[in-house]
Order: sequence, then C-alpha cells, then structure tokens
Amino acid sequence: MELDKDLKARQEARDLARQAEVAQKILTRMDQQQLDKIVQAIADAFYKHSGELADMAVRETGFGNVEDKTRKNEFASRKVWEAVRDMKTVGVLNRHPQEKLWEIGVPVGVIAAIIPSTNPTSTVCYKAMIALKAGNSIIFSPHPKALFCTLRAAEIVRQAAEKAGAPKGSIGCLGIASMAGCQELMAAPQVRLILATGGPGMVRAAYSSGKPAIGVGAGNGPAYIHHTADVKHALSCILRSKTFDNGTVCASEQSIIVEKEMEQQVKTEAAAMGFYFMNTEEAGRLAKHLFRPDGSLNPEIVGRTARELAQKAGFSVPNGTRILVAREQEAGPTRPYSMEKLCPVLAFFVMDSEDAVLEKAIEVLTHEGSGHTFAIHASDEKVVEKFALQIPVSRFLVNTPAALGGIGETTGLFPALTLGCGAVGGSSSSNNISPLDLINIRRVAWDKENKEKTPVITTDETLVELLAAKILERLK
Repeated sequence: MELDKDLKARQEARDLARQAEVAQKILTRMDQQQLDKIVQAIADAFYKHSGELADMAVRETGFGNVEDKTRKNEFASRKVWEAVRDMKTVGVLNRHPQEKLWEIGVPVGVIAAIIPSTNPTSTVCYKAMIALKAGNSIIFSPHPKALFCTLRAAEIVRQAAEKAGAPKGSIGCLGIASMAGCQELMAAPQVRLILATGGPGMVRAAYSSGKPAIGVGAGNGPAYIHHTADVKHALSCILRSKTFDNGTVCASEQSIIVEKEMEQQVKTEAAAMGFYFMNTEEAGRLAKHLFRPDGSLNPEIVGRTARELAQKAGFSVPNGTRILVAREQEAGPTRPYSMEKLCPVLAFFVMDSEDAVLEKAIEVLTHEGSGHTFAIHASDEKVVEKFALQIPVSRFLVNTPAALGGIGETTGLFPALTLGCGAVGGSSSSNNISPLDLINIRRVAWDKENKEKTPVITTDETLVELLAAKILERLK
C-alpha cells in the first residue's frame, strides 16, 4: 500500500532519529581532537560549495541575492570554524583545585534542527558545526520553500563529516518537508534538544513539544542616530545592513529613530545614498503588500529589492534607489511599518527629545522584537550606557551595521545564525548560540571540609573523559 506524504514523513523522522541515536553513542566516546577534525572537514567542504549553494537557495526561494548568500555561506563555514577551533567542549573543561571541583563537558545528545527559508544553506552548515563540535548528532527539518538547497547543503556536510570519521547517522535531513514530519522529529524520544530557527509558529511548536528547545523570536530592531553620530557613517552602516541579502537577516534594522533637530540632515544625507522617502500614498500602497490578512509577513515581499517592491506596489522610484522609507510615529498591529520587514523597507520615527527616542524604541520592541537587537550610532558613551541599561535586547550594537554586527561578522559577538532573545523575547537563551549552548556540564565535587588534597586518580584526561562518557551511557 502506498503511504501518503505525512505518513512517509513521520516514518522518515523516526528512522533518522534512531540512526542519530546510534551515531550519538559513538560520538560521545570521541575526544576533542577527533571532533575538531570532523568540524574542520565540514567547514572546508562547505566553503568550497558556497557559491553553488547560494545560487541554489536564491533560485529555489526567490529570497535575497547570490553574492550575499555566498558571503553568508562563507561566514557560516570559515568564520564559525575560526571561532570554535580552540574551544573546549567535551571531556575535562576546567579543574578548580581551591574549590575541589572539576567541570566535564557532556553532549546533550540528538538535536533536531529547524531550518528557515531565508538562510537555509548557511544555517545547515552553522548548526552542523556547532552540534558536532559539542559531540552531538543532528537532524535537519527543511522549510518546504527551501527543501532542495537544504538537502544539498546537508549532503555536503554529511559526506565531509563521515569522511573525517563521523559515524553514519551523525547528520541527517528530512527528505520530505512537512509539518507532520517536523512534529514527529521534535517528538521523537531519541531527540534531546530542539534548535529552532524559523517563523513564530515553528518556534512556538518547538517550545510546546515538551523537549528542551533553543528558539529565537522576531527581530524588529530600531536604529537610533544620535546628534553626536557621524551621520554619513551611520547611514552607510544602515544601508550596508538593510540591503545585505535584500534584508533577510533578522538582526537588520527595521526603523530609524532621530530627534527632530536631526531630521533634515538625516533625510538629505540618506536621499543622496539611495534611501527613498515615500509619500503617504506610496507608503499606503506598499503597506497593503507587506502582511497577509492574518498579520503574518507576506512571503512575496521577503528578500526583494526596493525597486521590485515599488513596482509591486504600483509606483516608480528613481534609479539607484536601495531602500524604501515610510514616515511612522506609532507602533502596533495596525502599523505595518512598525513591525519586522524582511526586505529593504524602513520606518522613520522623528521624536522631540532623547528621552522620547528611548520611550519610542522600547515601545517598538515591546510590540515586536523584545530581546533581539538594537543599534545606536553615537560618539557619546554616556548616551550609549543610558540606552544600554534600559533597552530590552540581547544584542546592543554601537556604530556598526546591525545585520552584520548582530551575527558577529563586524563585532566581537560569537558568529551565529541563531540569535537568542532571552526570557523577555520568549527564548531560553540570550546568546548568539554556540557549541557551549549544546553541552551539559557535569561537576565533580569533593567535600571541602576534608583538609586533604583533592584525590587524583589519574592525570590522563583521555581516560577521565572515557570514564565520564561510559557513566553517561549507563545512565541513559
């Protein structure tokens, strides 16, 4: 009897979960050097295919552009490898002789990874690398709109990992993109953690699965141009960020906020750079295309250029237009420009004072984007500190393009394509997710009242790690 699509997807999820569990038992016995060899092999192989995978993703999804998606793929392979290369994640991580305490890194186990359509191939590489670095196996659940490029990306990392010594089943990917298969995967008893990057519905499903989950909330970051800012530099940062892959990075700016005294200077400088300030009629036309009747983002506008968006809305823009800007003063469900727009469209808020800017930024983020990202352009550190102490975000970025700064390309943040929003944003972590978020810490503690030195049974860390792994396996 021919099984229907959902039944096939569910069975595939069960099979992959079982295979990943078998592989996980082998990965748990690997030392850091063995895991690092696997992760480096993934990074090297993926980097070589960056352009091919970027082209596939653009062709399949219609989102973004090949040049920037290539750069994302290079970031997800080379930049992430450079960040994790010397990181200690398994075995004995630390010894604290004074506290008579050891800390041992333990993989969490099989990870279910939800892949978004906006950054499908780069997210596969990034998540595979941080999972395997921490000794975990991983199974990807593709977005239906990005199935084939996700499968190709998963196949590249799987082949590279297995060639470098990873057991079969360490990296899997659902070949049928369906909600049924994804739900079955998240509910599989072998899965220990869900790493969810995607739309609000998918993230909520991950958190309601009954499993530990690391998810991300919506981005809706305002960018404040303070009167002490280098205005040209600030606008060039926003231009670079908001047009990067046609605005598909969730950390990218969604609005510009200025004080009234700065309005004219900002508008003049911005217009010279390709920012097009829409009139009321044009903004109204475009607003009808940004969101669906149910309030969800219209996928037809995601990752499109400013000229394409204007054409879709039925008005023309000058040659060289890079970003569309709409004047806005309020934030809420009836104000589409106050929400996350994954395309080169910005809201423009003009406030009477610095304190009013602070209140407006909080209002915007409280409506959508709490816990995610905020950008400020200023040379006055006191202003930076004032805002940093009050703005409810996990990434507070100063004088840098938000899209690139948020993911750690232009800042010292960990390079990541899953950005936690903290409790205020409904997320279990406020980190740029790294391998250290994908391990548990086993603590070996001696009685501190005993004055004898901490007993040392062996100084062979490999043996200690092997014993710790065997204990964990027995406990499972």
